[in-house]
Amino acid sequence: MPVRRVGVLGGLLLWFAVLGGALAWAVHLMAAWSVDELVCAAGSEEVAGLPLRLVVGLAVVIPAGVTLAALVVSWRAWQQTGRGPESDVPAGADVARAMDRSRLLAMVGIWSNLLFLSIIVLGGVATLVFPPCQR
Repeated sequence: MPVRRVGVLGGLLLWFAVLGGALAWAVHLMAAWSVDELVCAAGSEEVAGLPLRLVVGLAVVIPAGVTLAALVVSWRAWQQTGRGPESDVPAGADVARAMDRSRLLAMVGIWSNLLFLSIIVLGGVATLVFPPCQR
């Protein structure tokens, strides 16, 4: 039973490493831009008593933190699935293929999370630099 739990947890972490940045970017996109548009359309510059810039700032910082966490998880997965000397590789083609697949997914996670982190940061700069409700 503990081996199965470790396998499930490792699989979920690997999927978080691959998809975490994309999902965080989608949340950032929906939160930062839509809150800005809806609040300004209502003629206000506050959201539940908080300044609009603070809410938009949180909609940038929180998804960027999630993407950074996914980047760290994918980096660790890439390091742990690296091959040492051939004598260290467990016997069996199935195990070797699973390790290669996990290493490929970890590399995809590294590059995609770097891309999404830069998109979130640059999008956040745009929403924070320009006046929130320019008429």
